[in-house]
Amino acid sequence: MRLLLRALPVLLVLTLAPLAPASADPPRHRHAGKSDGDYARHALRSGLTDQDFYFVMGDRFQNGDPANDEGGLGDDRLVSGFDPTSKGFYNGGDLAGLTAELDYIQGLGTDAIWLTPIFKNKAVQLEDGPSAGYHGYWITDFTQVDPHLGTNAELGELVDAAHAKGMKVFFDIITNHTADVIGYEEGARTAYVSKDVSPYRTASGRVFDDRDYAGTARFPELDSATSFPYTPVLDPAEEDLKVPAWLNDPTMYHNRGNTTFTGEDSQYGDFFGLDDLFTERPEVVDGMTDIYRSWIGEFGIDGFRIDTMKHVNDEFWQAFGPGILDYADRHGKPDFFMFGEVALDGSDAAAKSFTSHYTTHDGMQAILDFPFQDAARGFASKSLSTQRLSDFFANDDWYTDADSNAYSLPTFLGNHDMGRFGYFVTADNRTADGTPTADAAELLKRDRLGHELMYLSRGNPVVYYGDEQGFTGTGGDQLARQTMFASQVPEYQDDTQIGTDRTGADDNFATDHPLYQAIGSLAAVTDRYPALRNGAQQVRLASDGPGLFAFSRIDRRHQREYVVVLSNSEQAASGAVPTYLRKGSFSRVYGTGPAHLKTDRHSELSVNVPGLSTVVYRSDAPIPRSHRAPGISLRAPQPSDVSRGRMHVAASVAGSSFYEVTFQRRIGHGPWRSIGTDDSAPYQVFDDVSTLRPGTSVDYRAAVLDNAGHTRGTSARSARVPSPSIRISSPAGPTVTAIDPVRLEAAVDPERAAQSVTFQRRVGSGAWTTLGTDTSSPAYTLTDDVSDLAIGTSVSYRAVLHEGSLPTVTSDPVTVTTADPVPLRNSVTVAGSLQSELGCPDDWQPGCAATHLAFDTSDGQWHGTFTLPAGSYEWKVAINDAWTENYGVGGASGGGNLVLDVPAGGGSYVFTWDQVTKVPSVAPAG
Repeated sequence: MRLLLRALPVLLVLTLAPLAPASADPPRHRHAGKSDGDYARHALRSGLTDQDFYFVMGDRFQNGDPANDEGGLGDDRLVSGFDPTSKGFYNGGDLAGLTAELDYIQGLGTDAIWLTPIFKNKAVQLEDGPSAGYHGYWITDFTQVDPHLGTNAELGELVDAAHAKGMKVFFDIITNHTADVIGYEEGARTAYVSKDVSPYRTASGRVFDDRDYAGTARFPELDSATSFPYTPVLDPAEEDLKVPAWLNDPTMYHNRGNTTFTGEDSQYGDFFGLDDLFTERPEVVDGMTDIYRSWIGEFGIDGFRIDTMKHVNDEFWQAFGPGILDYADRHGKPDFFMFGEVALDGSDAAAKSFTSHYTTHDGMQAILDFPFQDAARGFASKSLSTQRLSDFFANDDWYTDADSNAYSLPTFLGNHDMGRFGYFVTADNRTADGTPTADAAELLKRDRLGHELMYLSRGNPVVYYGDEQGFTGTGGDQLARQTMFASQVPEYQDDTQIGTDRTGADDNFATDHPLYQAIGSLAAVTDRYPALRNGAQQVRLASDGPGLFAFSRIDRRHQREYVVVLSNSEQAASGAVPTYLRKGSFSRVYGTGPAHLKTDRHSELSVNVPGLSTVVYRSDAPIPRSHRAPGISLRAPQPSDVSRGRMHVAASVAGSSFYEVTFQRRIGHGPWRSIGTDDSAPYQVFDDVSTLRPGTSVDYRAAVLDNAGHTRGTSARSARVPSPSIRISSPAGPTVTAIDPVRLEAAVDPERAAQSVTFQRRVGSGAWTTLGTDTSSPAYTLTDDVSDLAIGTSVSYRAVLHEGSLPTVTSDPVTVTTADPVPLRNSVTVAGSLQSELGCPDDWQPGCAATHLAFDTSDGQWHGTFTLPAGSYEWKVAINDAWTENYGVGGASGGGNLVLDVPAGGGSYVFTWDQVTKVPSVAPAG
């Protein structure tokens, strides 16, 4: 499902008051009134909310058994994938090495070890650099440990040893794709073909939409030769490569070409050629569920981190999640825990409306908190406004529903894809020309500050291996995957580390590193005071610039308040932090400052915090018990401006103490059902109504529970489920080229499988005419030919949404003007094995200006004429002087290389890139 990500001003929280419960489970005292509120409950702490994770890449941690370095495949690096001098190949780490270093991991206070995928991978994919499957994401056998890492027996030893030390073991799993084994008769790593252009066909030739069957137990029979836009083929040597055997059936895959990570192809396309599973099929749902159940049953795995969650359809998760949890519960793992990767940029309400979809709509337990990473980096590394962080936590209620909330989200500062936190800290504190603006001491303080925020705020903190040793790196992906043991990789050997003079050329298991010590101390203080891990969190203090950011953590059982104050200012900062205790004494439990402080008659705690540091105080006495339930009123429920399928339901609570508010809804004359309990102000939930028919009347009510067990409820208020919204997302204006077809795209919120969209256009002030209707979801697109219109013509577009018998919904029009074409990229480079012949210092250089193409306004394409000597060359186009965006055969993103054979005597050739179709081509000059 595609949710709309739009900016929305969010609630400002400078000095918030009320929070949530207090005593263990005090007796309820109903308060007479409109509703006695006896349905008020404590906020959930479901799943896991008290774990300290250590995220480790098996190949890059410790080499415990050099005999398995080559995986039993011999000494040819392009066969075995082993090359300890290359960052893109196996470097030698294994499960035996992990087992040998469990004491080191435990010394950080680790509760759970999260391993990158340990399943058997395709050792080398020549098309990818070449590169090896050291990372674990190119799986061929889902039942066996990769031989480079060890054996299934060694995995069992690792799990048993970790469990004996009180640490859980989490697997990183993949359900979206397998290794790149399937090719196409039409070419390797081809461009994506949409369902509009080439719909799926049954084995008998009938056109169908797979989404009509997703989530059901039936699916049409398919024929690999006729059902797909591309014809899948297997190398004879690889026809039975995958395990279990059902994975060798090409009809179990989408077979649509490479993804561009946007729109429809985000869920249906191949990741750089990786075979994208047809997760809408019940056979795939059942097969993947059985695969991962077996690891729980055989090895006692404690949980899963799920890769690429947003690239898999909702119906898969709605079946997979319960299927795994039910099995785990029946096999002695009642606290089995799963969290998914939903990667995005940003940390505002729009970001959380998107990431929370997978917990509130799909019913998964948690997601990896990418918005937290963005907010934490902005606070600790960039010293942005602390109000930004306050706004971030105020939007946690997007995750609140009947069975989950933000307290279970794993939080992190950096990872193996985006890069390390040390890299961000270093990069964020440089001038545009690369001159450092922070000395070594400041970098260490900022790194520690980020970890303090992560450990002391809600969620389960995740330390990426090596961050505790100050690893930095120079970017993401391979540049963020250093070995803990002494590296032979030149890029890793040169790595400058924060807090030490060691480098990547040294072993880096130093338990005296200041960050290792700091993280261990944070784990210890949260172990001693559990409320700092899973107590209710109430934001207390923030400002419009850098300075103090404060929040309280509440120990519900003992009714103690912990005040956490962090400063992202480089100088000492002072402030008065609101609390729940008037003239109450507080004792310092972490950080630097007076051992004891006392609040004033306004319940404010005056603090002075050194620059780039943190202090925590604990109340010496319990929060005073409330004498009666506070007043509560329910605001009028309204559809959220951020997500049309979510109803914003909020309550106002009088007083200033620790409160929890339970929200319920009723549809028609049905029963009241809880939709979430919020334990921090502002009290609100964002109820998912996307599956209800527009126009349906929904009643809402709320009840407050105070810290003495008193309850009070509100009267019910009604709202109607809104009609979906639709808007034209492309063209965005103000002009369109008169040469190329105009790509029309419509965004629907909420999007559902039964919808279709009709596109209409109007030239000037003329009548609206219908261009066509797109009936295939989840992306709604069409193209319009404007080549017959004069330059400067005004053209308007609108979209009409159809959904069964529901009233149609029409978008606002978007008006554009036809114009001459303009370049859509800054630069386009012909990159390949021909560049050294054309004046570049080396081949495959995306930033070499000597092979740049030039934009031609006469045809809207990029061209360049080059003279080459005889030979056979491979090439593709790289965009904006980097490999981040590149196109190969057929215009496929990250697609296969094109081949140019130049005959004896050489010749001149015109290279072309079409910026609309993305297709690169070459032809003899003249």
